[in-house]
Amino acid sequence: MSKRTKIVATIGPSTGNLNILKSMINEGVNVFRVNFSHGSHDDHINAINSIRKVDKELGTHSAILADLQGPKIRIGEMPEKGLLLENGEEFHLTTLEKHAFKKAAQIFIYRIPKDVKKGEKMLLDDGKIHLEVMETNLLDTVKTKVIAGGLLLSKKGLNLPETNISISSLTDKDRSDLIVALDQKVDWIGFSFVRSAREVIELRHLINSHKGEAKIIAKIEKPEAVHDLKGILSETDAVMVARGDLGVEVPLETVPLVQKQIVSLAKDMAKPVIIATQMMESMMDNITPNRAEVNDVANAVMDGADAVMLSGETSVGKHPVEVIKIMSRIIHEVESKYEKIYVKETMPEKNNDRFITDSICFNVCRLAQRVEAKAIITMTHSGYTAYKISSQRPKSEIYVFSSNKKLLSTLSLVWGVSSFYYDKTISTDHTIADIMHLLKNENYVESGDLIINTASIPLGESGKTNMLKLSYIE
Repeated sequence: MSKRTKIVATIGPSTGNLNILKSMINEGVNVFRVNFSHGSHDDHINAINSIRKVDKELGTHSAILADLQGPKIRIGEMPEKGLLLENGEEFHLTTLEKHAFKKAAQIFIYRIPKDVKKGEKMLLDDGKIHLEVMETNLLDTVKTKVIAGGLLLSKKGLNLPETNISISSLTDKDRSDLIVALDQKVDWIGFSFVRSAREVIELRHLINSHKGEAKIIAKIEKPEAVHDLKGILSETDAVMVARGDLGVEVPLETVPLVQKQIVSLAKDMAKPVIIATQMMESMMDNITPNRAEVNDVANAVMDGADAVMLSGETSVGKHPVEVIKIMSRIIHEVESKYEKIYVKETMPEKNNDRFITDSICFNVCRLAQRVEAKAIITMTHSGYTAYKISSQRPKSEIYVFSSNKKLLSTLSLVWGVSSFYYDKTISTDHTIADIMHLLKNENYVESGDLIINTASIPLGESGKTNMLKLSYIE
């Protein structure tokens, strides 16, 4: 049985070799993340071409996720050995390049001095250094007091968990990067620091205006996004629990519960959900993970996440293939022993335009459980039935056939889904028989297996799914 939970791996200097990419796919990578926070456009285009070259060779359909940087606030250059900030002393954050402050760092978001207020908390270097706003001149400089000090190095991140910064979550750099990503026909766009459903709608408009087909992954890493979770999930195509910045922006002890809340709601709404950040971070250097990391990956699988993500572990880590091997082993172990992952029934809502399709998907999953079907086989052009069936986490394998080649790689992110290209539409009965024959020839099913087919009748019109058929493999 193939693993159901998908693996997202970030591309970087450690994965530049085609043989390494090939090994990563063979060991279980389903989605490659191209991080637009680092590297040039040429670097990203070369990486995407390499992935597609390896996919063609292996006959696989890896999804490509282009992750936009968003308005990540960073300080400027510090002294070579860093600047030591001690508790209780003054520290200035300024947009000025030249100043007379004893201890200061340059910032490049000009709204910050206008938006912060006295008493608000500011965090540097992923929350390692805590500052409190003493005063602002509302123009170019914020005076702070060091609450918890440390050594501050160049270009470290600045988080403002208590400040409502009046800047767009889509920067000029993001807009430029987005065009490159859409020109490369990536499958997914990662939208960083989303704060509201309205911002997802804005990104959707930009993608559509460029005639792009990429789906959106809203990254939940701001308190405002947690508060507007239902609205964001209504507008996005998928969601990512981006625990790095989320753990700095909200109290860190709340992150585990927020993670469970997001996964549960995403499954209810049939939106794929990724758990990201620091999953196997010790493997950037070590050949094995620590036990807390093993538990973290296992818990994400037990929660029912669609995918678990690796960042530095594969982009700059020393063991990019080994980390995939171990992550795959953890996933297989949990999925084979932990029954509570499976069978999550979500009743279809009456009077919505997808009621017939939703009802078919609901009953397919319920029937599959009752008769212990080996596989659920669906034909789809939009992918809707694949998302809906997957969200109910059936124990049966999910095989998706589509004439939409773009969809095959897009669905590589979705829990439990294996996708195949199929463009024949003679008749429903003929197509079902042909697909069953193909799956049997490739040893996905065998004689005597019970399987369930779904399709839309008439078949050639790519309409909404309105039929299910239960049968044995001959």
